[in-house]
Amino acid sequence: MSLKQISVFLVNKPGTLKKMTSILAQNHVDLRAISLAETKEYGIARIIVDDTFNAVNILKEADFVTSINSVLAVEVSDEPGSLDKMLQTFADEDVNIDYMYSFIIGKEAKSAGMIFRISDVAIAEPKLAAKGLKILTQEDIAQI
Repeated sequence: MSLKQISVFLVNKPGTLKKMTSILAQNHVDLRAISLAETKEYGIARIIVDDTFNAVNILKEADFVTSINSVLAVEVSDEPGSLDKMLQTFADEDVNIDYMYSFIIGKEAKSAGMIFRISDVAIAEPKLAAKGLKILTQEDIAQI
């Protein structure tokens, strides 16, 4: 049930991120979540989209360097302490988080999705689901 995240390597210069988003928009690829990390010379856009494989093909045709990774998406309610409670479950289950970012679920914004990059999704996912965390699928993301 893990999600596929696309990492797009971007030269760190004005307009590069805009070029990526324009190509996706022109091809009707819907961004669900995005995170941008940078160094002096390059950046990495980590994106969750409605159609991963189509987006990768479009980006590669436009000469972007991409990779696909498995990540875990977990729904969290929009109330104080929800993220802390979720992270306690990760700690209790000895699941280390490499990085995370979030996105809003739906127009009512009663919950958010948290994207987690962890070392072994296949091991962590059933442990976290067994503790009651709502794990989101690629199909869930496509419908948001």
